[in-house]
Amino acid sequence: MRGLVLGKFLPYHAGHAHLIRTARQSVDELLVLVCSIAREPIEGSLRFQWVRDSHPDCRVIHVAEELPQEPSEHPDFWPIWTDVIARFAGPVDIVFTSESYGDELARRIGARHVCVDRERRAFPVSGTAVRTDPVRHWKFLPPAVRPHLARRVAILGAESTGKTTLASQLAHEFKTVWVPEFGREYCLDRDPRSLTDADFEAIARGQALAEERLVASSNGVLICDTELHTTCTWSELMLGRCTPWLREAAAARRYDLVLLLGSDSPWVNDGTRVLEKRRAEHTRLLESALRSAGRIWTPLAGSFASRWTDAVRAVSALTEAKAPRVVGWTDPKVTK
Repeated sequence: MRGLVLGKFLPYHAGHAHLIRTARQSVDELLVLVCSIAREPIEGSLRFQWVRDSHPDCRVIHVAEELPQEPSEHPDFWPIWTDVIARFAGPVDIVFTSESYGDELARRIGARHVCVDRERRAFPVSGTAVRTDPVRHWKFLPPAVRPHLARRVAILGAESTGKTTLASQLAHEFKTVWVPEFGREYCLDRDPRSLTDADFEAIARGQALAEERLVASSNGVLICDTELHTTCTWSELMLGRCTPWLREAAAARRYDLVLLLGSDSPWVNDGTRVLEKRRAEHTRLLESALRSAGRIWTPLAGSFASRWTDAVRAVSALTEAKAPRVVGWTDPKVTK
């Protein structure tokens, strides 16, 4: 007996997994069609990968055709979709859905419809709900999906501006994880004044990889102590240049909130810092880099108490916002 599940999986979540597992237990062979169109916010190939990797005992097929999404969009909506199913899946005996369209679809292809958790009682989640408020529905997202919906907060600033303290305390305040500055660890057994182009690229890769390793452990908000524009401008200060690769890598990464700390904080030498006299210059370089990359940032200045108040307000607004940017943006050149 052959079964069929089809959907956008935008994004793939625990409700989808429940539907597919339930269907698979009922048939000899289960075909899963992952359907995507170009204008959707997460690439279809990525959604296909999520479903395929999660269900190796199913035959998962990516349907990347510009198809009508509702009967009102095309007079031949049902003939178009029955043709797609015939071409990609062939004859099926049972259609499994959690949607109201299941009865009509099954009738059109001569199959039986089994509706699974239509009221969303087992898993109170939907793709629309996740896209609207991923933080609230975070527990329903598999680890592979989480990096693409997390709200990322990047904290930038010159040396000794309080980035690490702010990052760790924000993570505690919002009950999430934070990504330490990889460059600090990298320089523990190196003289920062002797760093080369290769070193700065290694620092960039280490920073990006640290983010990707921790993001699935977050609660939907990831606090990052620095990001690659800091690495790029640090390279400019130390070497007078930044490699094209590093500049492109910095531009490729996206954050939902950028906090830029001013250089008006006391200097503290921790043994890895060497640019005390150039902190204001570094801040200006960061502003220029962010501006060139089309980034919007929130400046934080004054006492730590003032910075803390402004930072908490900004992160709170981010966590309460609806419909954040949703895009699979991780740059493979950096994280692989």
